[in-house]
Amino acid sequence: MKDIAELLARVLIAFVFIYEAIDAMVFYGKTSATMTAYGIVWQQETLLNVLITILFVGGILVLIGYYARFGAFLLLIYWLPFTLIVYSFWDDALEYKRLHALYFMRNLALCGGLFLLIANGAGKYSVKSLIYTLRLPR
Repeated sequence: MKDIAELLARVLIAFVFIYEAIDAMVFYGKTSATMTAYGIVWQQETLLNVLITILFVGGILVLIGYYARFGAFLLLIYWLPFTLIVYSFWDDALEYKRLHALYFMRNLALCGGLFLLIANGAGKYSVKSLIYTLRLPR
């Protein structure tokens, strides 16, 4: 049961980030405008392209379980600053404070899942495990 839970957790975590990458690509102009609204204007186009790549590559690595720890680390170096910048509920107006606090906690829970993935690896049902078990002796 543990192995199936690890696989399901990896799939669900990966879909969040793959969706985020696809959304940023589809709504590239709106994403760029949002970055401007948050004061992120330095090398904006390059930064956005790098972030989309990090989200997509990290999400795929976590999904298939090949270098999942590296993929989780990539996602973490994006998601933690993103959470602190976008959902800084302590600076928000009173009417947004509760909602942004909930989003902040949700994103921290995702960070916790990524830290668990970094600590424990991809598990039994992963491409890395499959490659390891299919190795032929020399």
